[in-house]
Amino acid sequence: MSEWNDKIIEEFRANGGKVGGNFEGAPLLLLHSTGAKSGLPRVSPMMYQAVDGGWAVFASYAGLDVHPAWYHNLKANPEASIEVGTDTIDVTARELAPDERTPVWEEQKRRYPGFAGYEKKTDRVIPVMLLTRR
Repeated sequence: MSEWNDKIIEEFRANGGKVGGNFEGAPLLLLHSTGAKSGLPRVSPMMYQAVDGGWAVFASYAGLDVHPAWYHNLKANPEASIEVGTDTIDVTARELAPDERTPVWEEQKRRYPGFAGYEKKTDRVIPVMLLTRR
């Protein structure tokens, strides 16, 4: 996974935030978080949805039955930064409550049906984190 992420990160940065392949045309950002256990900097590419001036990201982990590491990182250290296009923005993360999550999650599944497939593969509720500018 790390090698795959590294290639996406390199392509993202070389092309002003645009990539091809599975992510071609999709809104993509690079999340800079701090490791929950290690305290080390981490970078994770992911799709997002613009929501009320912020960025919603989805801890789908392709439908695996565990949350991705970046989710735990944000829960432990909610101050992070993102790269969107050629901009770097300091953000604070918070998990959306169920009533906030539902419309955002349903819209993401409508726009990108692969997320509905992830939901079907797991019994867990896929968290939605909202990143807002600090």
